Amino acid sequence: MKFPGLNLFAVLLPVFATSADLSSSFPGAEVALELSISEGNPRNSEGDFVQLKDGRLLFIYTRFSGGGSDHDRADLVSRYSEDGGKSWSGKDKVVVANEGGLNVMSVSLLRLDDGRIALFYLQKNSLTDCRPVVRFSSDEAETWGEVTSIIPDKETGYFVLNNDRVVQLQSGRLLAPVALHHAPGREKPDWNGEVGCYYSDDAGLTWKSPGTMQKAFDVVGKRVAAQEPGVLELMDGRVLLWVRTGAGELYHGHSSDKGLTWSDLKPMGVATPQSPATIERIPGTKTLVMVWNDHTILPPAERKLRTPLAIALSRDEGVSWGAARNLETDPKGWYCYTAMEFTDKDLLLAYVAGTQSPGLHLSASRVTRVPLASLDK
Repeated sequence: MKFPGLNLFAVLLPVFATSADLSSSFPGAEVALELSISEGNPRNSEGDFVQLKDGRLLFIYTRFSGGGSDHDRADLVSRYSEDGGKSWSGKDKVVVANEGGLNVMSVSLLRLDDGRIALFYLQKNSLTDCRPVVRFSSDEAETWGEVTSIIPDKETGYFVLNNDRVVQLQSGRLLAPVALHHAPGREKPDWNGEVGCYYSDDAGLTWKSPGTMQKAFDVVGKRVAAQEPGVLELMDGRVLLWVRTGAGELYHGHSSDKGLTWSDLKPMGVATPQSPATIERIPGTKTLVMVWNDHTILPPAERKLRTPLAIALSRDEGVSWGAARNLETDPKGWYCYTAMEFTDKDLLLAYVAGTQSPGLHLSASRVTRVPLASLDK
């Protein structure tokens, strides 16, 4: 995507520079950080959070410089908050300069049981080589170790690992849920995708291939897209997996062997366009929080746009969900790729907040602070 010059940005910047008109469904919710586009920086994309031992919050996201497409040049950069996410540092610090043939993007940050911080991201080299990798920090993100590839060289293909997706189970196992779109020996990509979890039982030192990779089908057996999966450990030890599909709703499956094998993917009963959802548990509770584009009021054929951005709660491990409440409601907005971080008082959400203008769907990102007390109101 090419931009002709400053005049265009003079028009576009006001669209992103003002605070969001957040829905009153969540009293006290406010935009804490707006990552707007500028000349030479045509896209600021999804990221993730981690809390440091000194109390600061670290946010790492993808800053594009070569254009606005998924395959243009980009670096991983960071911002810090010293007040629980209410305000953020004003300048980016480069964490990982572009080391891929195309770019690096799609960050997951995870505090491991051994105290280290893991930084997962995609190293995108070509249209047939996109691999999730990880670096580790033992000094609270001051420095990062060498790259460890999650995908063995013999299995190199086009894998997608979304932001804020990697989890560590109670057993210590790390699960990296991926969608595979191209593999050695295939003549062409399969953008419908198949999903599964690479896993590590030695704190990320080595990784093993999924026991199974799942495709998705509708009720009459027609293939539907299975993309951008997420996972969550349930209270009974099973693992929930959910996926973005092209069927107008999320699909889900379960694993009883810590992510090695999965039940068939079935409709989840959550209406949405072809867009990812994020689900996490409020720490210390049985309550799950889901953020997604709620299209309950639309028939499946009309579930196209990634707006509004909604929040719902589940108190039965995702079997059912309470009424959705909208956080972002701009009918011309484009909201997706949400990362969650819980503080003592707030739920922090980082997400793409673009517009439906050509080329600007994924251009800008936003960090919003939602008081935990407002989730139950």
